[in-house]
This record gives sequence, C-alpha cells and structure tokens, in this order.
Amino acid sequence: MNFILRDENAVYYECGYSNDNALYLRLGEEAWFITDGRYTFEARERVKNAEVVETNDLPKAARAILRRNRVERILFDPKEWSVDAMAKIRDRLPRLSFRPSPDFSHRKRMIKREDEIERLRRAAQLGREGFETFAGYLRKSGVGRREKRLHFETKSAMSHRGEYDLSFDPIVAINANAAKPHALPTDLVLRKGDLLLVDAGLKFERYCSDRTRTIFVGDEIGFGDDQKFTSRKIEKAYDLVRKAHDTAIEKARSGMTGAQIDRLARDVIEKGGMGKAFVHSTGHGVGLDIHEMPYISARGGTTVEDGMVFTIEPGVYFPGEFGIRIEDMVVMKNGRAEIL
Repeated sequence: MNFILRDENAVYYECGYSNDNALYLRLGEEAWFITDGRYTFEARERVKNAEVVETNDLPKAARAILRRNRVERILFDPKEWSVDAMAKIRDRLPRLSFRPSPDFSHRKRMIKREDEIERLRRAAQLGREGFETFAGYLRKSGVGRREKRLHFETKSAMSHRGEYDLSFDPIVAINANAAKPHALPTDLVLRKGDLLLVDAGLKFERYCSDRTRTIFVGDEIGFGDDQKFTSRKIEKAYDLVRKAHDTAIEKARSGMTGAQIDRLARDVIEKGGMGKAFVHSTGHGVGLDIHEMPYISARGGTTVEDGMVFTIEPGVYFPGEFGIRIEDMVVMKNGRAEIL
C-alpha cells in the first residue's frame, strides 16, 4: 500500500516518532520520515522502520521519492491536508493519482493492540488519580474560588503537577454554566450546595484518557458515582443520566453498531422524559487522539469489535439551570464493555 501522512499522531503510529514539521511516506514495504534539521538527531534515534530524510523543503523531498519510485497512485487523508499543502505535493507530478481516503489512519487504529490498551488503561487510572487530587483541593480550598481558579487547579491536578500532558483543556463548570457541554471557565464562585461538572483527561505515553463527573458540593466532596442533590429536578436528572451510562456499558456488545450502543443510552433518557436535553452523542473512540473512531452516535455506522476503546458519556442540559454528564472510557473485551 502507498500512502502519505502529515498528522502527528498518524505519523507516530506508523514509526514511533513525530514532530510538528514532518511527512511520512510509505511505498509498499519501504518508508521515509521526512523532516528538517531541527529534528534530525532525535528522529534518527527514535524512528522505527523508516529512513530519515533531512531537508529544508519537505514537499520537494517527497516529490523526489515519488518520482524516483515511479509511483502511479498514492492514498492520503484529505482531513489532514490543506489545499495549499496538497498542491505542493502534487506540483510537477501530473501523472501521479492522489486517492483521498478520509479517516485513513483512524480506521487503521480503531482496533487497539494489547500494548495500546494497557497504555490507555494506565492513562485512565492516572486520570482517576488526578480527579482524586482535585477532590482533595476542593475539600480544602475550593469553596469560594472562581471557576477560572478551579480550571487552573484542575490542570495542575490532572497533569500530576506537570508530569503528564493533558488530553484536552479541562471543562470545569458550576450550576448554569454546566448546561453548556463545552463550557468555558467564568468568574462564577463555587459555594456549598452547588453542582460542579468536571471533564478532564491526561496522556500516558501519548495515549489519552477522558472522564467526566458531576457532583454535589456539600460537606463531603468526592467524584464517586453516588451523588445526592438537594434539588429534586437535579436529583432526578442525575439518576437518569447515571442509569443511561450504566445501561449502555452493561448492554453494549461487540457486533453492535455505534448507533445501536448510542440508542441504549438514549432510550433510557427519552423514557425518562428528558430526551430533548440529551444534545450530543453517547461517546467517541479514544487513542492517540482524544476523538477517534468508532463514534457512538445516532449516525455511528461502524460495527464495534473487541479491542476498540471508546467513551460512554450521556448527559442532559437545561440552559440557565444546570447540566449533568457522566463519562467513562471502556474497552470491548470478550464481547462486552469493560471500564478502563
């Protein structure tokens, strides 16, 4: 198979190293990692099963390899490439056929190897430890702090004080701000009796974790699943989301499509009368990227198989009032979903 990549995680998957200025070119059994002089030394130490090519003109070097090998067709993922970047690769190669293959690398990476699953498991475990560290901060100093400060403290706790990179910028939202699924931190101040939603993750050896909890800020603050709220509406919504979360994980099976697993969670929330408040998909694949295939959504046509890792994260959102989401990562193993 002939293909060319430029996405950092796609390149890393192929050869064990990547940077922000590299191309990966594979022609049958041969491969080239093309980069500039800033990265050559490290690339030659880390790149596996590919020849490292140093150049100050990456497209020109790629064209030379393609021309020398008389390549007639090559695959590329159009989601990785800008029009300008693709034009530079095509330049002076009028006879070469570039075949678009959307999500090319994501499709290759859907079924995780055992070593990848163990990295994802470790990322999830470290992420849980980060949540526990943040809970300790909340108990000691969190009440009376603004969301912006809580957001900063979440990043510190989740990164284990800078030891690990984050999977994404955390979401930390109080009460009505939690009704925005991708809320930005504000000047809202955390008080006793508030609802707090936290969505965060970290990377272990480049592999991501992703977890969300919604909690009641009372005398005892923790990120366990058992939460009790003073508002009957919030309590009902929380119990419904938790039931949807647990049901989808319990009933998910290899051989189902992403849409069928999405339906497991969505049916629970719809039967509970809050279907219109569930405004996003039930989950997404996780790996080197925080959002990968398979997509656990109403349009998720991919058949889920053993070795796939994805989130289950149902939620309900009531603008101006509150939002609730509960999320865990699972791996399909022996036909069933196992929480990482």
